[in-house]
Amino acid sequence: MTMRALTRHARLFQRSLQQRALSTTQLFIDGEFLTSQASEHIEVRNPATQEVVTRVPQTTQHELNEAAHSAELAFREWRKTSVLSRQRKMLDLQHAIRHSMDELAHSIVSEQGKVLSDARGDVMRGLQVVEDMANITNYMQGSRLEVAADMDTYTEREPLGVVAGICPFNFPAMIPLWMFPVALATGNTCVLKPSERDPGAAMILARLCSEVGIPKGVLNVVHGAHDTVNFLTGDPRIRAVSFVGGDRAGKYIYERATQHGKRCQANLGAKNHAVVLPDADREHALSAIVGAAFGAAGQRCMALSVAVLVGEAGDWVAELAERARRLRVDGGLEPDADVGPMITRAALQRAEKLVQSAADQGAELVLDGRGVRVAKYPQGNFLGPTIIDRAQAHMQCYQEEIFGPVLTCVRVATLDEALALVNGNRYGNGAAVFTRSGASARKFQAQVEAGQVGINVPIPVPLPMFGFTGNKASFLGDTNFYGRSGVSFYTQLKTVTSLWRKQNADEQQAAAVHMPTLH
Repeated sequence: MTMRALTRHARLFQRSLQQRALSTTQLFIDGEFLTSQASEHIEVRNPATQEVVTRVPQTTQHELNEAAHSAELAFREWRKTSVLSRQRKMLDLQHAIRHSMDELAHSIVSEQGKVLSDARGDVMRGLQVVEDMANITNYMQGSRLEVAADMDTYTEREPLGVVAGICPFNFPAMIPLWMFPVALATGNTCVLKPSERDPGAAMILARLCSEVGIPKGVLNVVHGAHDTVNFLTGDPRIRAVSFVGGDRAGKYIYERATQHGKRCQANLGAKNHAVVLPDADREHALSAIVGAAFGAAGQRCMALSVAVLVGEAGDWVAELAERARRLRVDGGLEPDADVGPMITRAALQRAEKLVQSAADQGAELVLDGRGVRVAKYPQGNFLGPTIIDRAQAHMQCYQEEIFGPVLTCVRVATLDEALALVNGNRYGNGAAVFTRSGASARKFQAQVEAGQVGINVPIPVPLPMFGFTGNKASFLGDTNFYGRSGVSFYTQLKTVTSLWRKQNADEQQAAAVHMPTLH
């Protein structure tokens, strides 16, 4: 063997050792953490440093079948547990999550890139769903009515069976907690697929479920991309699919799941508007808009991505830019960091391209965050806060969801023009209005076509007892996430009509052959 060949083999061997040394994310099947036999893996890189944090397996077909089989078997017993037993598990789980807050938050920072305070908020908003599921005893109640003499009709809520959750990268803890706690509390079992870009938080949550005594097979966690999605949307053992993510994937998942006879709820893209009237509290409005537009590096489905400035409120753009300029762009664990990196280099490049399109189409770049330098993290996927002014509805920066720390400003003359703009957009996750006028606020509330409305509130994400109610092109399905809507999604009603006559049971009765009428 030549020296050149020996050198090549040495390099390959060294690379192999390095790969083995890397952490590989495990599966969680039938209550056990298992190393996948997958031949394909996806690298998860720290968005601030580009260091490989872990390798995520493309779960094999055999392993996917094992996960579904485990969930199917576990459902037979889990569905029989009392609602009080499941309530107790939710109480134990919320306690465990609260005590693991820092571990979860640090995992999110290293894999997703959020600043630490925002990562804790990610966990907290998910935790609130678990806490709300401690109210499952009320959510599961049916109704009863005596419909005729000696005859009662009543409804019962029953679980569906095995359900699946397919999660996005932008909320590694919150979105899984929108899904599996509601599914489990209602008596279902779940196969969860966290994002292949940041699965760490979901794996911690799986461990906590095991630690609080949730039985084997009730929650299973698998990984991967297209093959895993196809399995979860096609396997007949899975009765329902929950998804949060982008338009293209969401439409595919919804269509495939429903074609296979499954229930599906899918939260898709968004373009959330804040209408600012000239009479608004200037200090409050500007602070709220800056936080809602640039927090989490704009990678929120409820990020405030468009400011619609009515009349003289257009004069506030310069001050808006000055406040945004003061935000600190840095790694997520750095003190006082406000804006962290974007999830991947590809996401960064896409956002930068859309910013450039705005300039090319005639908009004004009041604040351009491209090319921002963070000395400690020179390889980070950073885009500084960016403000586009005088955009028009036909521009690409307005039509597309940028999903980065970019605020697009559109100027209009009246509230009616603002409403027409918002309602003409295909998305309907959320919208907000800033004003001191009760009449203007009521008009906006009544006429705006968005599922979640904020009045002097920039990100009107409802607390769990209300449910997430995005609409229009932001949502596919009939029943929304968490709260009563979530319970309805994961259950089916059974209606029972019973007759217990007062007469002696031995009394002979003639058969009735006519259509029964109840009175």
